[in-house]
Amino acid sequence: MSDDLTDFTAEIADQIESFVVAVTEVARGEEPGAAVSMLLLEVSQLMLAGGRLGAIADVVPDERFEPDSGPDPDVDALRTSLSVLLEPIDVYYEVFDPYVPRPKPVAFRISDDMADVVTDLMHGLAHHRAGRTTEALWWWQFSYLANWGATASAVLRALQSVVAHARLDTAADDGIEVAVDDAIGDELADELAEQLDDAVVLGGPTNGG
Repeated sequence: MSDDLTDFTAEIADQIESFVVAVTEVARGEEPGAAVSMLLLEVSQLMLAGGRLGAIADVVPDERFEPDSGPDPDVDALRTSLSVLLEPIDVYYEVFDPYVPRPKPVAFRISDDMADVVTDLMHGLAHHRAGRTTEALWWWQFSYLANWGATASAVLRALQSVVAHARLDTAADDGIEVAVDDAIGDELADELAEQLDDAVVLGGPTNGG
């Protein structure tokens, strides 16, 4: 691995480790009022690292087969804590593949998605900490393209939507049903509207005070 690529890998590792630490701290629930804003910031910064991974040439691992990095981390406690912390807005709806004609939205959970992203990232960190820098970079790039990039992007859209509704108060003023009825139907729209109404409390005061 060239010196430039070694430095690049170290920078990605620092960004990823910072993300994992920050999400773990948010999940502790010590500042519930700031949880959504903090997650929005952290996922946004992670997507910058992902964009850098997607922009470089394909990384070729040193070994034909991936070395054993040990068992994947247990993220059940993280998943559960985030689920409790984000309960009013945990479930969101996302189009799985935007290139499928007239796709149907699918329900996801922010807590599940965040735990899955952390699992992917920590798998690469295990390689990096073991000195397998090329393997770590390969894994982060591959898993970004195959899994955590799309997952984190969906979570980012969900979190941004929550903050936008809370700050602009559109859920209270206009009703979310008008915006999403045609896409997801009345029943899901009603459920989402209730979640967004509750999320105003999590998002803090609106511009009106």
